[in-house]
Amino acid sequence: MIKALIGLGNPGKQYKNTRHNVGFMVADLVASALKCGKKYKEKCFSHIIECVDHDLLIVKPQTYMNNSGVAVKNLLDDYRLKPDEILVVYDDLDLPLGSLRLRKKGSSGGHRGVKSIIDYIKTEDFPRLKIGIGRPANKKDVVNYVLSPFTKEEKFILDKVLSSATDCILNVLKYGIDKAISHCNKKII
Repeated sequence: MIKALIGLGNPGKQYKNTRHNVGFMVADLVASALKCGKKYKEKCFSHIIECVDHDLLIVKPQTYMNNSGVAVKNLLDDYRLKPDEILVVYDDLDLPLGSLRLRKKGSSGGHRGVKSIIDYIKTEDFPRLKIGIGRPANKKDVVNYVLSPFTKEEKFILDKVLSSATDCILNVLKYGIDKAISHCNKKII
């Protein structure tokens, strides 16, 4: 059973609408869909909403993407959670924009935020939802790409993807990961 939804991203207004912050965007949408409120409290190096009615924590680590493991480790320790009780949501360069992939476990796939989590909690065995953002045309410009906002054309697709990601997570919470995988793993557009 998932007890914490962890959306990865970077704190600060300059990163708010960037590709690297889709995890934060989804966390906010799930909090809204579950009517958990909008007020995050600061704890475990994160902004956290405790959704008491759903026995769920909605978490946005504030340690910056590449140090996400610090916040996740503190969260697991403080709330006495096991790795299989969290669902980490983040952007994925290797999936095209408009794609979702739900997995029960796996490697970091080169994602530094996920690598940090694996390094700190000492396991790859935690569920994750990857949201495709595609790769930049210039493959050497990855850092600027992930820290840039979506284009107007991409925003249309993004809105549909974020809605589908929210539905996916609600299915995971209701039915479990095994039943939700077939619903979640798809290309939206």
